[in-house]
This record gives sequence, C-alpha cells and structure tokens, in this order.
Amino acid sequence: MNNSREVDVVVIGAGQAGLAAAHHLRRSGFEPDRDFVVLDHSPGPGGAWQFRWPSLTYGKVHGMHALPGMELTDADPLRPSAEVIGEYFARYERTFDLRVRRPVDVRTVREGSGGRLLVETSDGAWSTRALINATGTWDRPFWPRYPGQETFRGRQLHTAQYPGPEEFAGRRVVVVGGGASGTQHLLEIASYAAATTWVTRRPPVFREGPFDEEAGRAAVALVEERVRQGLPPRSVVSVTGLPLNAAIRQGIEDGVLDRQPMFDRITPTGVEWVDGRHIDADVILWATGFRAAIDHLAPLRLRAPGGGIRMEGTHAAADPRVHLVGYGPSASTIGANRAGRAAVRDIRRLLEREPAAA
Repeated sequence: MNNSREVDVVVIGAGQAGLAAAHHLRRSGFEPDRDFVVLDHSPGPGGAWQFRWPSLTYGKVHGMHALPGMELTDADPLRPSAEVIGEYFARYERTFDLRVRRPVDVRTVREGSGGRLLVETSDGAWSTRALINATGTWDRPFWPRYPGQETFRGRQLHTAQYPGPEEFAGRRVVVVGGGASGTQHLLEIASYAAATTWVTRRPPVFREGPFDEEAGRAAVALVEERVRQGLPPRSVVSVTGLPLNAAIRQGIEDGVLDRQPMFDRITPTGVEWVDGRHIDADVILWATGFRAAIDHLAPLRLRAPGGGIRMEGTHAAADPRVHLVGYGPSASTIGANRAGRAAVRDIRRLLEREPAAA
C-alpha cells in the first residue's frame, strides 16, 4: 500500500460505459488524476469497437447511442465502424479532458487498508474508495465444447477473430449462433463461400415491427431480474429477438438463413448429428457470444451461488463500493450511459457518508 497512488474513484475500461461514467464524474466535480483515474488496456480509444471487422461499416451498426454531452454527427455510413467510433471516442476523451491511461492491464482488485480497495495493474497500484468496473465482454469470447472438437482438421474461429467475408472464399462454412453476429456473418459470407450452414441451439426469434420504448423497458427488466438473483446476465439483445429487416428477409428468402438444429459432434471433416447426418466443413465460425470480463474482481468474492454477481442498481449487493456498468441490463449503449450516471450519483452519496480517512 505504501507505493500505491490514492484516488477516490478508479474507472476500469474506456468503452461506452467507462467514458460515460468518467463524464459524469467530471460533471460532478471530480478531477481526473486528482480524484479519479480511468484505466484502459486497449492500445487506443474506441473500446471494443476498435477490434471490429472492417466489413462492419457504421451503416450496419444498429442501436449506437451517443455518449453523454456529445452527439456523433455526419458519420459516413460506408466507413468501418471501428474507425468512425474510434475517432468519436478519441474526440470525446479530448473534449472532456478525461486523461485515459493506456495501455494499462488491471490484474486484480482486492481489499486494501482503511476501507479502501487496492487495484493492482501493469502500471503499479491504485488505492481507491470506490470502483467503477466497465470492462464489458469482448475479452471473454465464449467457446462451447463439443465432442470431437479437437479432431477437426479445418479452421475454427470466434466472432472476436472474424476477419471479414473475403477469407471464406471457396470454403464450406458452418456458422454457430442465433444472435445478431451470427446472422451478419452469414449474410456477408454467403456470396463468397462455397456453402454455408447455420446451426443454433434454439430456433431464432425474429421480431417484427418497431422496437418501442415499452418493449425496451420490458427487455431490460428481464435482464435486471437475473442479476438481482445473482445469475449470470443475458444480453438485452438475447431477449429482444432479431429485427426482421430487409436484409434478414432477403437472407431467409435466399435460403442463407435456413436454421438447422445444433449438431451433436464434430468430426475431422465437418459436423454430425445424432441421426448420422453429416455436413462437410472447412471452417466452423463460433458466433456464440461473450461473457463478462470480471475475473480481476475474484479476490472480492462478489459472485453469488448462481454464478453471477447479485446487483442492487449498479453496485454489487455484496459491496456498495463496487459498481458494474455495462453489465447485464446496462450492456446496451444507452443503458451504459444511464448506468454511468447512476453509479456516480451513488458513489457521491457513499463518499459523503464515509469521509476519507485522515
């Protein structure tokens, strides 16, 4: 502890949720470097967006909500979203003087002394009175395990490694996953690949009509209930269904989005079902989502018996000093903004009730 730097708040992560939280800290009178610090392990601004594949242009991004206090205007819909949003986040950091420190890897958060938390990083330690964890999910891609997986002679990759459709030219591709990424991959790859097969654990749910505010609140409420119970959160998107837009309709009509039930095993040359049906494949693309990147919080023992962190608002029920934004119901861009504001409000109350030790 003698070598640690002291602040009131440490923000871990500088994606949408972390920047929103930092903005609200600034507005509440907290000074960067003196009262709070933002630590980010990425090489540059942009959060997880900077790692998205080049073919994901800004025009294909749906539901991107502006950061608080600065709109994203006049973005070219044909430019890669990684570039557009990376530049936007960089401008945001400069405009509000958030002084994000990067690249800094947070290794662990543990109990410190005097009621403080100790944040141990690749750039030394920070002693803090409160923590805003905004680490998202990108660093924890979920890879399901299936019998025979290690025998497959082709290529296996996850959405997090998706390079764009050109690399699948002439290949027989199996895409696993019924979410937005899986359908986007299929629609892109189909015109390049020799053949595509789409498999999911459950039949996909397509949503028709507008997704209004009431439907959004209902979806968020379902995710909130899970985290209140201490269960691992599901994404908001997982309970809203897939929008039945023109591209999806065309994909269904063309037979690209012809969903097959999940295979039972992987063979050296493809995938196989229990009834003996076999499909040859050169590539298996796992569009199977991500899990919350919160392993660095393990020493605080926040997990509930259900496997998740039980939440009360934005803070862990087991420790009101620890706020998780961009987790569970706040995983959407608009949810992250709101959670950042709520976390800062609660932290101000906490610090006012418990003055810093002399």
